[in-house]
Amino acid sequence: MKTVVLYENPESTMEQFMDALPRHQAVEDQFVKEGKVLGIGAFANPGEGAMAIFIDKISAEEFVKQDPFASENLYTKVTIKEWNDEMK
Repeated sequence: MKTVVLYENPESTMEQFMDALPRHQAVEDQFVKEGKVLGIGAFANPGEGAMAIFIDKISAEEFVKQDPFASENLYTKVTIKEWNDEMK
């Protein structure tokens, strides 16, 4: 079942995000290469957080464990939810 990760309430500075970005990008690139992530990115309005869609819950949980945006607490809330994609 597809799984969504929501990153909410960014309280870190842009400098902190930019410092972590190369490490985050390396994790993202690996998951994309492995076909585990279907979509990922920040919401259009700055400060509203970000979202990623994964092929399954295991992939989503593993990504969050490795992602410095989560492990370095750059967001105050990270939610992982299984999702019934009706368009499959």
